[in-house]
Amino acid sequence: MQLTLTAEGAAVLEEVLIEYLSELRTEIARTDAYEWRERLKSKETFLRKILQQIATQGLSHIV
Repeated sequence: MQLTLTAEGAAVLEEVLIEYLSELRTEIARTDAYEWRERLKSKETFLRKILQQIATQGLSHIV
């Protein structure tokens, strides 16, 4: 699947992902169930890859 974003769309997606990843790290740290924690870690890895793609395309607005 390929997703095409405008610069504005990429900025919004980046902002949402950064905010969610912060919350996800907290959830991972507080999760006792090993299998659930591993699922959350997989989700984190996937979302970080999306952020990396935004950065590689030169659309990152991280200061």
